[in-house]
Amino acid sequence: MKLGVIGTGYVGLVTGTCFAEMGNDVVCVDVDAEKVAQLRAGRVPIFEPGLEIFFERNIREGRLRFTLDLKEAALGCNVIFLALPTPPREDGSADLSYVLGVADEIAALLRDAPSPAYKILVTKSTVPVGTADRVRETLMAGGLVPGTDFDVVSNPEFLREGAAVEDFMKPDRVVIGTSSAKAAETMVLIYEPFVRQGNPIMVMDERSAELTKYAANAFLATKITFMNEIANLCERVGANVDHIRTGIGTDHRIGKHFLYAGVGFGGSCFPKDIHALKHTAEEYAYDFRILSAVTEVNERQRSIPADRARAYFTQDDPVLLASGQPLAGRTIAVWGLSFKPNTDDVREAPSHVVIQRLLADGAQVRAFDPEAIDAMRQTLGDRIGYARDMYEALRDADALVVCTEWHEFRRPDFERMKQYMKRPVIFDGRNVYDPKRMAEIGFDYFSVGRPRVPVRDRVPQHAS
Repeated sequence: MKLGVIGTGYVGLVTGTCFAEMGNDVVCVDVDAEKVAQLRAGRVPIFEPGLEIFFERNIREGRLRFTLDLKEAALGCNVIFLALPTPPREDGSADLSYVLGVADEIAALLRDAPSPAYKILVTKSTVPVGTADRVRETLMAGGLVPGTDFDVVSNPEFLREGAAVEDFMKPDRVVIGTSSAKAAETMVLIYEPFVRQGNPIMVMDERSAELTKYAANAFLATKITFMNEIANLCERVGANVDHIRTGIGTDHRIGKHFLYAGVGFGGSCFPKDIHALKHTAEEYAYDFRILSAVTEVNERQRSIPADRARAYFTQDDPVLLASGQPLAGRTIAVWGLSFKPNTDDVREAPSHVVIQRLLADGAQVRAFDPEAIDAMRQTLGDRIGYARDMYEALRDADALVVCTEWHEFRRPDFERMKQYMKRPVIFDGRNVYDPKRMAEIGFDYFSVGRPRVPVRDRVPQHAS
């Protein structure tokens, strides 16, 4: 089948590449000439495990092409997927100008075509309830007739960054929102090869499909936030959040996923989608209070490592605490800049909040991440130092903050770490290490929601 994908961002590039991998003829459209040239040259602009293999193979075999010409996709493809940005406005609502703008352009191209064929326009971007209706109205305003010239489908993506290729090729479910039986039949045909193991293709109305994506992300964010609240309570009552996680995760009604305490969630989806869903609720005069709590707790959670560093280095020294820059003269190493492992995405990353607070307290920060240094440099510039490897980041550091649980951070050479650091202190925002073992090998170790095990021969607090 001939498929068009408008937009070559994270979702668009994964979508187009994976559709091509399944044998479809795919043309991807973008307005960024430099990016299109890069893609045509065979360079993948994002880090996503497994994507490059599919990308190179399908370009080589001619099933995946990139163009600046929207007309090529609009007239040459049967189904056109809109994978366009929907950035948040100041009020939290999703900006649909890109989606509706392209829909208007497609309407003009189809209207002026000598013999336009029936098209299916699919919103692949995460869009608020009612977007399919607005796309349909835009096409009708351009002179097209629904059901004859076109149909509109909502087909939300459920891709996890770092596992997006696997999620697309073997989806838990495929959600198709449409009021057209004709469009539904075509969409099922497209997705049947991806669900041969029996996972469901769910056909529903457009508004339910649109809300399903927001509901999924909001629920997962709420689950993370609940465990962070439990972790904070654990620290006050002397309980261990790891024990509680395993204790409730075995309940099939709860499940074991998204129960890990830490410094909160980030990325391009959860924060944006929570704000957008809350804005939708407000438009319909509904107070979705739990979403406000999720946002508030997540913001608070991101500050924990920096707050603990300040408290650690200023305890018993009220003058230093009141100085305005209590970490002046301290070097803090940071491991992990991306919002999660296996991606270079730093959007809404907790590390950004941690670093900003450390800098505000006067600390010098030296950071390392396996993939996200270039992305963070675009945000923070030279306000912090960037290390070539994880151990270089530790050189003469007064403490280490772990913000992202990359695999290579899980089994480091602890003796080497102690040799590099001024003092063996770790503020672990992802609960990567075992508190008892860290105390045994001589680290002053602080995690989230777990009892701290004191180190016997601890370095004096203000040693240089």
